[in-house]
Amino acid sequence: MGSNITATQEKKINDFILAIRQVCGKKALSLHEPHFTGNEVNYLKDCIKSNYVSSIGDYVVKFERMLSEYTGAKNVIATINGTAALHLAIYCSGISTNDEILLPSLTFVGTANAIRYAGAIPHFCDVSKKDLNIDFELLDDYLRLNTESHSGFCTNKLTKRRIFGIIPVHLYGQPIHVNKLLRLASKYNLVIVEDAAESLGSFYNSQHTGTAGLAGCLSFNGNKIITTGGGGAILTNNNSFAKKVRHISTTSKVSHPYKLIHDELGYNYRMPNINAAVGCAQLETFEKIKKAKRGLHDRYQTVFESCPWLNLVKEQDYANSNYWLNTVVLNKKETFFYENLLERCKENDIFIRPSWEPLHTLKMFCQFPSSGMENMNSLNERIFNLPSSPFL
Repeated sequence: MGSNITATQEKKINDFILAIRQVCGKKALSLHEPHFTGNEVNYLKDCIKSNYVSSIGDYVVKFERMLSEYTGAKNVIATINGTAALHLAIYCSGISTNDEILLPSLTFVGTANAIRYAGAIPHFCDVSKKDLNIDFELLDDYLRLNTESHSGFCTNKLTKRRIFGIIPVHLYGQPIHVNKLLRLASKYNLVIVEDAAESLGSFYNSQHTGTAGLAGCLSFNGNKIITTGGGGAILTNNNSFAKKVRHISTTSKVSHPYKLIHDELGYNYRMPNINAAVGCAQLETFEKIKKAKRGLHDRYQTVFESCPWLNLVKEQDYANSNYWLNTVVLNKKETFFYENLLERCKENDIFIRPSWEPLHTLKMFCQFPSSGMENMNSLNERIFNLPSSPFL
C-alpha cells in the first residue's frame, strides 16, 4: 500500500471492500467464472461416444438453431471464437483493402485486430460517459466536419480513404442505442457489423443485440455469460451473406461425394461439435443465469449507495442488459488511489479488473485515425469491473 494515501482514501477502499463482501461473501472472488449446472457432462459424453467431436456434428446445428430462436436472427454461423467471427463478418462484408472502419477506443483489442486481419484500417471513436458505448452525437459531429461524400461513399477528408463501416460494441453487455446507430449509418452510408461478443441476452427494447445491421458477432469464451470453452457466432438476417460466411468458414470447400475441391480463399473457423455440445447445455439454463446476474447487479446497486464517490453503470431506458460484467466508474481521476484500490482488492482475494488501455494509444494502433477523445481520456483509469460470476 502506498505511504502517501490519505485517511479519506483509506476509508473509501475499506468501504468498497466491505460492500463487495456484503454482496459476494468471504471467499476468493474471480472476475467471471463459468457456471455448469445442466447437461454439459451428458452432452459431452454423447458427443465423444458418437466420435463427432470436430466441426461436423449434430450439436453444432442444434446450437446454431437455439441461438437463432433466442436472438431472432434468421441465420447463425458458429465459429471457433469471437474474434474469428468478427474477422469473417468483416471479410465477407464487401470491404476493400485500406478501407476504414469506425469503432470505439474502449473495447477489447480483438475488435481492432479483426479489422486489421481483413486488411482494413481502424478509425477510433470517443465513448459516452453514460454507458461507455460509442457516443453517436459526438461521432455525428465529427463525421460531419471530417468527411465528405464521393460516389455515395463516406470519405475521410484527411486520409482520402473510404470509411466503409462501423463496429459498435455493446460494452460489458450494455446495449447501444440502436436507432441512433441506424440513423448515423444511413446518413454516412456505413455498413454495420456489431460486436455483440459480451451481450448475449441483452436487448434494445425488444430487439436482441447483434441483429440491427449486416451482422453481429458473439463470443463464448470461458469468461462470457455462457461458454463453449472457446467459441463465437455470427448472427445475420441476410441470407446471401450467411451463405457466403458459412462457405468461407469451412475453408471454402465445395460439396462433393469424395473430391476435395476449394473454390476461393477460406478459413477453418467453424466451431467443433464438442464445444457446441457445451453451448447447447448452457443455453438450456441461460434464463436462470441471466436472472441471477441481474439480481447480482441489483445487490451491487444497493450496497454502493454507501460509496457516493463512484457510479455503478446501469442499463439505459431503452435497454435490457445481461450485466455480463458489473462496472463502476470513479467520480474523478486519481491514478494513485485507483492503483491502490486495485492492489488492496488483490490482497483481499477480490479480483477487480481495470478497463483496457484505450486502443488509440496502443503502439500498433496509435498511427491510425481517431476522433476527439475527451470522454475516453477522462474515463481512463476510472473504470473497473467487479466480480460478476452468476452464482455469486
